[in-house]
Amino acid sequence: MKTPSTKIPHTFQAFETSGGAHIYRLPLNVFPNFWAYAYLVLVDGYTVLIDAGSGFGDSNANLEAGFEQASHMLGHTIRIQDLTHILITHAHIDHFGGLAFLKERTRALVGVHELDLGSLISYEERVSLAEARLKTYLTESGFPQAKHQGVLELYRINKLLFHSISVDLTYESVGMSLGPFEMLHVPGHCPGHVVIRLHDVLFSGDHVLSRISPHQWPERLTHWAGLRHYLDSLALLVNWAGDVSLTLPGHNDPIVDLPARVDEICQLHAVRLQKALAFLSEPHTIMDVSRELFGKVSGYDVLLAIEETGANVEYLYHRGLLRMVNVEDLESGNNPVAVLYKQIDDSVTKKVEILKP
Repeated sequence: MKTPSTKIPHTFQAFETSGGAHIYRLPLNVFPNFWAYAYLVLVDGYTVLIDAGSGFGDSNANLEAGFEQASHMLGHTIRIQDLTHILITHAHIDHFGGLAFLKERTRALVGVHELDLGSLISYEERVSLAEARLKTYLTESGFPQAKHQGVLELYRINKLLFHSISVDLTYESVGMSLGPFEMLHVPGHCPGHVVIRLHDVLFSGDHVLSRISPHQWPERLTHWAGLRHYLDSLALLVNWAGDVSLTLPGHNDPIVDLPARVDEICQLHAVRLQKALAFLSEPHTIMDVSRELFGKVSGYDVLLAIEETGANVEYLYHRGLLRMVNVEDLESGNNPVAVLYKQIDDSVTKKVEILKP
């Protein structure tokens, strides 16, 4: 579950790849007490910005300050209007919300994966659809009806900051590469999430973070999300990344041992899944499981916790380890009802390995 980082400072930093590309990490205060990084990359005539911040609060000003710091380090001016491309790792607003600001200042080509394209070019439609699904999900998860409106208002706050924009290229249409940049599709945290490799450096967006596990949604809320997709993508990434020596994430610190960090994340999910499965030896709702996994949370973390829990329960259910206890309630009417899940205890399910495909 990705929650705001309180570790400071969030600093500007420079890196260089094995192929001589210059990389500048631009710290962005994308939401109150929540920091992210965009990366300015100069290589082979390309001036590329990887991710764009949120467009909220100081985020755009932080972008401009980052360009000034990069210019000072280079000894010559690099301006936003000099960008040739803006490459979005995934369509979450803390990574693409600054595009409206940037598109007013540059003719750079904007790229995104096909599965995230609609979130940028049909933004309002996608937000409405997501909210409708969320309303049903809250009821089915057992979330108290009296608290629905408050959570939905929290959900809407950040979503009102953006509007639909045009996109110039999609990654699959250009063969998952752009000059020296190579992309790999890693769905899970977001449907169209990609990681980007440049020489021996990997830009991981939110797919792999150094200090927290990226937030997960059940796939019933967002197609191509879900814990199964995420875990499969982690395995794919380790093989594809090859001899990458440095991973630069969208939040937290650089990662120098990518396989080890992936192993840590998988172990975290294994422990969490086992805890959820054990708790469901008796019938419970997703909301009950959420309290067991994450304890008492408040504010936006309430929504994050119940979504993350739903991803875990969905994973266990799809693997045949859970059943719905109150199916008759689902069949009795047209309105959604809270669903009770319980562990299936038989000779076959006892042999199922939770993190094996």
